[in-house]
Amino acid sequence: MASGRKNIPSLVKDQKLVEKRREQIVEAAVELFISKGFHKTTTREIARASGFSIGTLYEYIESKEDVLYLVCDAIHTEVEKKMEEAMVESRTGAETLRHAIKGLFKVMDEVDDKVLLIYQEIKSLPSEPMQYVLRREEHITQVFERMLQKGIDDGSLQLDPESVKLMAHNIVVFGEMWTFRRWALRKHYTLDQYVEMQTSLLLNEFKPIKK
Repeated sequence: MASGRKNIPSLVKDQKLVEKRREQIVEAAVELFISKGFHKTTTREIARASGFSIGTLYEYIESKEDVLYLVCDAIHTEVEKKMEEAMVESRTGAETLRHAIKGLFKVMDEVDDKVLLIYQEIKSLPSEPMQYVLRREEHITQVFERMLQKGIDDGSLQLDPESVKLMAHNIVVFGEMWTFRRWALRKHYTLDQYVEMQTSLLLNEFKPIKK
């Protein structure tokens, strides 16, 4: 279990069955939350879309907020998995970074509705689960911090170490921009064009440190 992950009680003791049923709930809830919004979606609608009765649904979760938490957790897991698949360990930190930027932007394109859902609805979570979801977001940024530091260490990136954290956030925000401003960006750029232009912009910002 990830550090700080909420333990959602279940009346069902078979953990494999719990995971399977919760996957069904998440899949159904994502579609409903995207189309109707969290607040306008009822637990009865989630149960029906999951193929359960309302009573069966409550054997696996305690509230609609639990469903939103499971949705956010599942989306972050999907993003992290796709990033890991996309990242090719190359000879230098700069090369690894280039692969990872492309991977992140591609993932954002594939799960754009889900990423938008997290940012629109996370405020509806109670404090502790919300902090956990935000830590999952921070974890993605930390992946880029490690790559940037690797580039500094092997000499392939000339970057002030104090700028690493901010630059990692810049990369993630550039990826998320493809989701948040898709209504404008996709009128003018393909995903490949966006990846190439933003990667060039990011890498061009890695200037030698002035002595």
